[in-house]
Amino acid sequence: MSSPNPELRKQVIAIYKELLHLGREYPLGYKYFQPRLHRAFMSHAAERDEDKIRAGIARAEYVKKEVEALYDFASFIPPKQRMR
Repeated sequence: MSSPNPELRKQVIAIYKELLHLGREYPLGYKYFQPRLHRAFMSHAAERDEDKIRAGIARAEYVKKEVEALYDFASFIPPKQRMR
């Protein structure tokens, strides 16, 4: 088996770190977010096909945008309604 493209490896690590950072403010908590993120990435750790790795990076970017949108939406909800 050949080793993955070093540039793709850097991209995967970068998006993982970005998602970990975003997980600090996840509504269900970091302890909920981090193991699930780790499991999602580890389930594809043995992947060597560059096209599949690129597709995974694209999916991770989509998840990142969704989490950011969740945070933006939550900031518009008045504090009293957030407590419910």
